[in-house]
Amino acid sequence: MNDRLKALCVHLLTATGAVLSMFAMLAAVNGEWSLMFLWLVFALLVDGIDGPLARRYDTTTNWPTYDGVLMDLIVDYLTYVFIPAYALFKSGLLEGWTGWIAMIVIVYGSVIYFADTRMKTTDKSFAGFPACWNMVVLVLFATTPSHWVILFVVIALTLTMFTNLKFVHPTRTQRWRWLTLPMSLGWVIFAAWAAWVDFAAGSWAHWGLVITSLYLCTAGILQQILPERPRKGIV
Repeated sequence: MNDRLKALCVHLLTATGAVLSMFAMLAAVNGEWSLMFLWLVFALLVDGIDGPLARRYDTTTNWPTYDGVLMDLIVDYLTYVFIPAYALFKSGLLEGWTGWIAMIVIVYGSVIYFADTRMKTTDKSFAGFPACWNMVVLVLFATTPSHWVILFVVIALTLTMFTNLKFVHPTRTQRWRWLTLPMSLGWVIFAAWAAWVDFAAGSWAHWGLVITSLYLCTAGILQQILPERPRKGIV
């Protein structure tokens, strides 16, 4: 298979995220939250694979007819934002007006963030919380905090979208990559585990989700606080 066909296959792989998002939405409409999150985890895996493949096979050069970045953003908005916001609103985790506020804040703030040309930093991290509401809402389903805590988390993370606080990219941020990659993989495993057991109380998956989520949320900020040591031989 030549590079052009490989590049096309990468685009087609990215597009499968739209099908997975539809499966997740159908599950959500039926109130099958665990199944919905399993589909979203599959979509997250596709999203984690297609980027490195797109860079490896240089899709912008070998198949420029399709805009892979635009396609990825469309799929990401469905799987990262729209469906998780719906789930949070309809699940009963939030009461009355708090559900409306959270849903509006998530979808409105995220669409603005997705259109911000400054969302990536020079080291390929994210400037501000990268609207990964699929991950946040899954953790909220697993831990079931009070509706006031949920509302605070939603508003706080939305506000950080429009700051210079750094959030690491699971695969592209080089600093601490030796730790970020296994933490990201661990999050996916714990997420699938928690959804598979229908978020059963007392599951060890919940602790794994909390630990890995705390790392992914704070690693970039810690990197801003702790200056990187210069390498030997470099002045």
